Amino acid sequence: MGEQALRVLACGDVEGRINALFNRVRTIQKKSGQFDLLLCVGDFFGSSAEAQAEWEEYKSGAKKAPIHTYVLGAASHETAKFFPSADGCELADNIIYLGRRGIFTGASGLQIAYVSGREGRQEPAPSHCFSPKDLSALVEPLVCSSKFKGVDILLTSQWPHGVWQYGNNPEVDPRYCGVSSIASLAYQLKPRYHFAGVEGVNYERLPYRNHLVLQENAQHVSRFIALATVNNLAKKKYLYAFNIVPMKNMDPAELVKQPQDVTENPYRRPAKDGQKPIHSAEEEPASQFFFDLKKKPQYQHHRQHQGHRGNHGNQGGQGYQGQGQGQGHLGGLGGLGGQEQGRKRQSDGEGFPDGRHQQQPKQPRKPPQPTGPCWFCLASPQVEKHLVVSIGTHCYVALAKGCLTEDHLLVLPIGHYQSVVELASEVVEELEKYKGAVRKFYKSLGKRCVLFERNYRSQHLQLQAVPVPLDKCATEDLKEAFMVQAEEQQIELMEIPEHTDLKQIAPPGTPYFYVELDSGEKLFYRIKKNFPLQFGREVLASEAVLNIPTRADWKDCKYTREEEVELTKQVRSQFQLFDFTMED
Repeated sequence: MGEQALRVLACGDVEGRINALFNRVRTIQKKSGQFDLLLCVGDFFGSSAEAQAEWEEYKSGAKKAPIHTYVLGAASHETAKFFPSADGCELADNIIYLGRRGIFTGASGLQIAYVSGREGRQEPAPSHCFSPKDLSALVEPLVCSSKFKGVDILLTSQWPHGVWQYGNNPEVDPRYCGVSSIASLAYQLKPRYHFAGVEGVNYERLPYRNHLVLQENAQHVSRFIALATVNNLAKKKYLYAFNIVPMKNMDPAELVKQPQDVTENPYRRPAKDGQKPIHSAEEEPASQFFFDLKKKPQYQHHRQHQGHRGNHGNQGGQGYQGQGQGQGHLGGLGGLGGQEQGRKRQSDGEGFPDGRHQQQPKQPRKPPQPTGPCWFCLASPQVEKHLVVSIGTHCYVALAKGCLTEDHLLVLPIGHYQSVVELASEVVEELEKYKGAVRKFYKSLGKRCVLFERNYRSQHLQLQAVPVPLDKCATEDLKEAFMVQAEEQQIELMEIPEHTDLKQIAPPGTPYFYVELDSGEKLFYRIKKNFPLQFGREVLASEAVLNIPTRADWKDCKYTREEEVELTKQVRSQFQLFDFTMED
């Protein structure tokens, strides 16, 4: 690739909390080094007297932004007065208003498209709105070029309507969120990153394709990230950090790499017989989109891209967990009550009219067999059957033996695999579905989900899912707890990019410890020797997190069999609401 990646911060609605934003940026830069620019979506200014007083300090030069800051225009009538021109200008030292709409191209070649404000239907549109003509003026000069592949970054105040189709769901009511004109804009501009605000929530959609598989040449994927308001009371994530090499400087093969969890394009109309399933502004009005609302996406979490996520704010996340052999036994098939154990599997192909038989799908490879007794293979006689919570086709969930908390779970493959990096693709897919279900389960209880895996002195993969109540500590505190404990034990935990597949840095056979926080941040350590077996539990049991240090070792957390049966029954009942294996 050869080119230096730019380090970029993106921020949600500031709403006049300028000091809070820049203080946070200074803290980040002190810890992680300088970033090249800060991009702010949504409403930058606030209408309160306090917000105006803060701004006057920057406008007068008494204070200066610690980073090149680019902001969108007003998203409300009350803040339109802060923007003297629709064409963009410098508002204060290091704070630049991009303009009503346009393209900003930096010296590095990074191309940023932007549209300020909310959708307006009339002409001329109010100063805090954009009109259909604004969007046409932005799109047409770009897409008319045969060399146009897309833009690096798209900034909009409002969300694109329907962005969640085929992907993970946001914490908003889809009936009232986003506008179709922004969806049409994103469809045509194909941004690698699309940031938006104004809804007050954090939502990071799974990456989506910009091409039709097997019908069009591969193109880069797009990622939509909505960010919350600065210093929001719910502590939702409002800052996102990533690295990006401008598209024009990238190797074409590197640019079009597809992450494992890529989905269909949420803005593309489902195909009808004899029709090309392509949506564009020319084909139908921006306000008319058709989506397959019944389709349930199946995806994998492992992702890779050129950037990494910053460690700021809180949001749902997922990760891995592990427990070594000898640290506890698992329940197996017994004691499931009326739960359906069989799952849907592919049926035999039906014959063709001429008597030929449809070719059967390739059978998944048989997992390796254990060299001795295994407490975690579901078919093993050593499995304690009364601890099983849910069983799928390739994986299952069980209450952890000597559980740290009463809803501490393990997610495990049914067959014998030693670590995540050795799993067959069909096992990975179901593992990811279970992780998503566990995260939703914990969220319903008002808890964060921390997951970790320890591939060291263990012969069967266990992903440990430990819930941490939201009022115990913030995600940043969780991360700091792991880093501090690691430093004390001379363990060099490193942060890895959000979308990086673990297989890229830990080939099969590599001993490692891995943790994923609820923000999606991932910490990794390649084990050399003498790794503390209870490290993950020790961190979570510490005073800084759950404050139950006497439960750090599973062997000190003994229950009678009757108590285990009752606990499992209780967790199974609660988990069923989120268990995809229970669906018809």
